[in-house]
Amino acid sequence: MRPLSAAIVGGGPGGLYTAALLKRLDPGRQVTVWERNAPDDTFGFGVVLSDETLGGIEHADPVVHEALRTDFVRWDDIHIVHRGTRQVSGGHGFAALGRHRLLEILHERCHALGVELRFRTEAPDPALLAQTYDLVVAADGVHSTTREAYRDAFRPTLTDHRCRYIWLAADFAFDAFRFEIAETEHGVMQLHGYPFAADASTVIVEMREEVWRAAGLDDLDEAESAARCAEIFADALGGRPVRSNASKSDKPAWSAFRTVVNERWSHGNVVLLGDAAHTAHFSIGSGTKLAVEDALALAACLEERPTLGKALTAYEEERRPVVASTQRAARASLEWFEDLSRYLDQPPRQFAFNLLTRSRRVTHGNLRLRDAGFTGSVEREFGCPAGTPPMFTPFRLRGLTLRNRVVVSPMDMYSATDGIPGDFHLVHLGARALGGAALVMTEMVCVSEEGRITPGCAGLYTDLQSETWRRITDFAHTRAPGTAIGVQLGHSGRKGSTRLMWEGMDEPLPEGNWPLAAASPLPYKPGGQTPRELSREGLTEIREQFTAAAARAARAGFDLLELHCAHGYLLSGFLSPLTNHRTDAYGGSLEGRLRFPLEVFDAVRAVWPSQRPMTVRVSATDWAEGGTSAEEAVAIARAFAAHGADAIDVSTGQVVADERPEFGRSYQTPYADRIRHEAGVPVIAVGAISSWDDVNSLVLAGRTDLCALARPHLYDPHWTLHAAAEQGYEGPGAVWAVPYRAGSRRPVTGRTDAVKPRLTLYGRRQDGESGLESGLGAGPESTPGAVEKSAVDCDV
Repeated sequence: MRPLSAAIVGGGPGGLYTAALLKRLDPGRQVTVWERNAPDDTFGFGVVLSDETLGGIEHADPVVHEALRTDFVRWDDIHIVHRGTRQVSGGHGFAALGRHRLLEILHERCHALGVELRFRTEAPDPALLAQTYDLVVAADGVHSTTREAYRDAFRPTLTDHRCRYIWLAADFAFDAFRFEIAETEHGVMQLHGYPFAADASTVIVEMREEVWRAAGLDDLDEAESAARCAEIFADALGGRPVRSNASKSDKPAWSAFRTVVNERWSHGNVVLLGDAAHTAHFSIGSGTKLAVEDALALAACLEERPTLGKALTAYEEERRPVVASTQRAARASLEWFEDLSRYLDQPPRQFAFNLLTRSRRVTHGNLRLRDAGFTGSVEREFGCPAGTPPMFTPFRLRGLTLRNRVVVSPMDMYSATDGIPGDFHLVHLGARALGGAALVMTEMVCVSEEGRITPGCAGLYTDLQSETWRRITDFAHTRAPGTAIGVQLGHSGRKGSTRLMWEGMDEPLPEGNWPLAAASPLPYKPGGQTPRELSREGLTEIREQFTAAAARAARAGFDLLELHCAHGYLLSGFLSPLTNHRTDAYGGSLEGRLRFPLEVFDAVRAVWPSQRPMTVRVSATDWAEGGTSAEEAVAIARAFAAHGADAIDVSTGQVVADERPEFGRSYQTPYADRIRHEAGVPVIAVGAISSWDDVNSLVLAGRTDLCALARPHLYDPHWTLHAAAEQGYEGPGAVWAVPYRAGSRRPVTGRTDAVKPRLTLYGRRQDGESGLESGLGAGPESTPGAVEKSAVDCDV
């Protein structure tokens, strides 16, 4: 049964639009909105909506859409000003209007439809509303009292971030979206500005909290803060003042952004909407957009589902993935600005590109489609030869020059017999070597029989194993010349003696177990085997096992050696405070925890040929409380670099069984980015990097030097060559094996000689005549990895 009465708590855009939709869909429905502020009170000045959101509004309520369309200010450019240089990127397609005008439009629509609006009135207790109305919509913002009343049901997580910001307005219109960076004696500050009317702009000033305090802004009221900001950003403002909401707001002048996440969005007949349910940082301009889209989805689900319970479930199922994706992008954007000082020394165009792609939703391909001139200038500054995508530029590690930036990530195959790689390994690694990646890595190759993860793990603890690996490296070097092949050496530590992955990952063997050794006697999982704590003699023995395996790897012809110090295996177990509880010289402080992994590294480096590079894979976070911190990850990288590591392969997690990773697109890249800039060492980024557009974006932005991909290379062994073909690249960074050259162009899948239409029917007018729309300027044909221009992806 659909609700016949609805109480809306909160008179912001999300609450008002929900009220209007509910009343429009059922004129007989009683809809009441409670708003504790006056009708003309508003916080923030301009609102940015995407074309996608406007399309949803147009279908749901043409009256509101027409009013919005009339008042929107549109523009295309983004200006980024840093150290006296302005970079311009066009083609972004923004639309904005004043928040006050948006509220007026929604007030008028609600009044016209018969919604009862109660301003300057606190909403009754949520429990009373739930008893009185069929439906209660909590649209009461980030500090939602309704959410707090049912905290045990919604289970919110509230995270305050490291920057302070203030919303201001200027009485003139910027001619573009403007980012301006100010390097002051107190630290870095940034301005976000955009027009929302012909004579007005939103101005947001933001900085790290320690900068805010050092500048004395914490002692100023809102008017004083506005005056100080106008002084700091006088160039951006043309010497003009900015104004605040001081006369109408009881909020503090400066705020710290709060991310809101709820485990549930509904409880009984109470449902969360907009900022009460979720927040997304203003730098991607999605707060009002998400609230309006919530309203559209909630209203639709209430119409489509037979009961309120099913409707609220459907609403959450529809919106949660969209919101989660937006929040991941917003979190990436927020953290980029928190760490802005990290990028100040980048070349001007790369800095601008990095800023524009900070959320990972806007990519190299997006920007090339929007503004090929700007993107081309970034590529030239980076050093891309004409017609060469960033991913196909070479990179040098010690005496090894990699012809592109793609690495086949180590992937355990669990298909060896007695540690000996067989025909499967030859075909698996050989196919990937033929596939175009610059560097193909083996799985973790174990340094001893006891150091295996499973009975199917490959090793380098016998000469026969080394000889068999030589067969594989010889194939790569002779049949895929120019492809480097690397070996990853490791010891399972406490995560050994387990079943093959497909028989039960990390589960103990039912029989035939071998003893385990680790930094401390801690089982990986409850009920698992407890390893022995390594003595001084045991440490020496394992160090010698690593050096013997490294010498065999050199004789086997590997071009690069990676030391596996990640994922909870033996050396990783020494690094993490969660797995190293030792009280001797090899535990305690980070210096102590680093001691044995560095001893192993030094011993291996001593026997590994000096011209061949060594890398180290680390887990930059344990995704668990009390684990390796971001600062410690940088210190670990610095330590290995100081001992001669040529690059750090930055992974995360898999150190403890109760980890809570925050998965998402290229979710581990920020850790690589931080290590690259703060430790000053080349890095390999890994983790949910799945498209060539991602690789181009990450490399060109300077967030990584190389990208390692695993699953995409299982899906397509020729992933790199296909990426070249799809981008029309045929240069030295993507070389097809001679027998495969006939397949170097993408096969034709349909007719190409058909005459393309010049005009496209778009609909019928009411008088029966066809409306016509020019087909000129149609977008590119759909291809895998292709990108589209969309205002949805215009981060602000």
